[in-house]
Amino acid sequence: MLKKIVAITLGLGLLAAPAMAQVDLGSGFSATGTVTGTSDYVFRNISQTRSRPAVQGSLELSHESGVYIGTFASNVAFPNTDARQEVDGIIGYRRTIDSFTFDISGVYYGYPGYSEQPGQYQLAFGEAILKLKYELEPVTFVGTAAFSPDFFGSSGNGYWLETGIDWKTPVLDIVLSGRIGYQWIENNARFGAPDYLAYSVYATIPIHWGFSAAVGFYGTNISQSECGGLKVCDNRFIASVSWTF
Repeated sequence: MLKKIVAITLGLGLLAAPAMAQVDLGSGFSATGTVTGTSDYVFRNISQTRSRPAVQGSLELSHESGVYIGTFASNVAFPNTDARQEVDGIIGYRRTIDSFTFDISGVYYGYPGYSEQPGQYQLAFGEAILKLKYELEPVTFVGTAAFSPDFFGSSGNGYWLETGIDWKTPVLDIVLSGRIGYQWIENNARFGAPDYLAYSVYATIPIHWGFSAAVGFYGTNISQSECGGLKVCDNRFIASVSWTF
């Protein structure tokens, strides 16, 4: 059984997050949302849809104090399970001081409708995430650390570390991004794959009226034999279109 290792992020699982618009609700509150169509849904570079397209949505309600809550939803298709959707809940605190932003959050990854069959384990899990960002125009440096006490598929402690860079080009405000991360899992046999390296390069292109497009290359160092003979861990190109309000 192949595993989920899921952003949001907020960015929770979205291929590449476009610049966030915000709707002012008054009293210091604002809301933003995104709808995305993507050729594949990967979480830490492992396909959650068995290399098939996905339709996704996210919504965030934030306060000027930095506190926010949000949700993310997508279709999924895990091998040998009846899981067909993912619905996540997010709560966090985000603050920007000069060019530095930190974001600490708790995420619950849920799979409503999933029922365990004999020999299977619970898919849902929670994770604590710390994100750091430093802007040095036109370059932004980013980093993420995440911990789960009971990772996807009841596979024990899970740790994720990632670093990356975004460069906003002088041409059409296109953002070129690169990421490299490493996932540790306590019980690899239950998870269905070894600890692994994940890497990606992608471009995000703003269009108009809140729309943006993204295209990129996403890979891992997991072989097909280490991935249960499946292609969900293979290197792949992904394209997506998003609308943010």
